[in-house]
Amino acid sequence: MKYYTYVLKSEKDNKYYYGFTKDLIERLKQHNNSDITATKYRTPLKLVYYEVCFNKKDALKREKYFKTHHGKMFLKNRLKNYLNSFSNSR
Repeated sequence: MKYYTYVLKSEKDNKYYYGFTKDLIERLKQHNNSDITATKYRTPLKLVYYEVCFNKKDALKREKYFKTHHGKMFLKNRLKNYLNSFSNSR
């Protein structure tokens, strides 16, 4: 079974949301349909990063890492070019 850790960016407030799921496409739909309480008022949301994990424990651990200072720095560095082009395209 595959799990996905993912990062969404709100086009409304430019903040990030970090999560994990078994079905990335369905989860993205749920977020953008305002079915997820945590992001209900922050739509539309854009997927900016995801990773595949091969078990739930690793996916949860990775999601928690993304929420730490070091995890945010990792993502900022990893997504530097993408996020610059994202903000310039608005």
